[in-house]
Amino acid sequence: MSGLGQLREQREAAAVQRRREQEFLRRSRIFNARLRTIGIDKDALDVQVKERKIQEAIEKARHEKFANDMKRNDRLMCLLEEQQKREIKDMNKALKEFQKNQTPETRREFDLNDPQALKKDRPARVSDTDPRCTISGMQKFAGEDLNYEQRMKFQKEQLREWSLQQQKDWKNALADQKLADDLYDKYRVEIDRKILELQRQEEESRRAVCTATKDFNRIQADELAFKKELDKSQTLRDNMDEITFLLRGDFLSENPAQALSPLGDRVLVDRWKGMSPEQLMAIRHYQKEQVQENLRLREQERQRDAEWDRQRVQAARAQMLLEREQRRQLRERRRDLDCMNAELSQEQRAKNIYLKEEAYSNVPTAQYYAQFNTTTR
Repeated sequence: MSGLGQLREQREAAAVQRRREQEFLRRSRIFNARLRTIGIDKDALDVQVKERKIQEAIEKARHEKFANDMKRNDRLMCLLEEQQKREIKDMNKALKEFQKNQTPETRREFDLNDPQALKKDRPARVSDTDPRCTISGMQKFAGEDLNYEQRMKFQKEQLREWSLQQQKDWKNALADQKLADDLYDKYRVEIDRKILELQRQEEESRRAVCTATKDFNRIQADELAFKKELDKSQTLRDNMDEITFLLRGDFLSENPAQALSPLGDRVLVDRWKGMSPEQLMAIRHYQKEQVQENLRLREQERQRDAEWDRQRVQAARAQMLLEREQRRQLRERRRDLDCMNAELSQEQRAKNIYLKEEAYSNVPTAQYYAQFNTTTR
């Protein structure tokens, strides 16, 4: 946003400077008696037309740049969305594969919930000749535990297997968690890199525009200085020629015959010493007509300048609306990205809480092992 603000300020400063230069040139034309009496300044009009064409070319290039940036941003967002969809698809696929391998027979508590447990279990006695029966005819006395050693050995082996299985599950969960964190970090790094690349390209474009504007202004200043120097030297030569001609001619000598034409049919105006009141009135009337014509030309120029200003204001307003729309789109994309990151963070936090508080909460301790073999029952 700061880059767009600086670009807008530079554009406004350039427009103000251009208006000042135009006003300075217009003031020099108005206060120049020679140009005011002759009429329209053709060179100034050509310069205005040239400046307008250059401005239109700059506006066109800027619009094309904005369009290319929008296309590039759209392609970047599409690539990021496709990458996110692929990652979600891979995670769901891995979860389904893991769930397929979770059969009821592989669970720890399967022996407690086995529907075939009674069929698999051996009966207390098979017949009267069951070798497990004692001589007295009773199958088991109260408080006896004939399979104590085998049972304790089996329980210890079972506890060891459960502990190893829990450790293995815990390590697998940590590995999955680390893999997910690494993928998330790579995703964030890739987004930051692409954002930095876009900012760098914007900086380069802005520097290129500033360099082109600076070169254009320097060329215009050189051309204006060269033109002023030529005008000054030409004016000096004309003045010197006029002074020399007046000093050597018959104008200052007050020769009456110098006002007559060699043919005798007209009067030489530059040598004539006087004229009649009618001629003076005709000249004044013609001068008034010239003044009216100059006023009309100035009014036309003022209307043309007002039209140019109106079009420039409309173009600036359209540019401002376009920049505002681009900023709004950028804020919406950033807001969607933040919401997506928040959802992923919340899911990851919930998964960690589930693993710590529910899935791996039953960890055997020393107190658990110490409660066995403490009584005869």
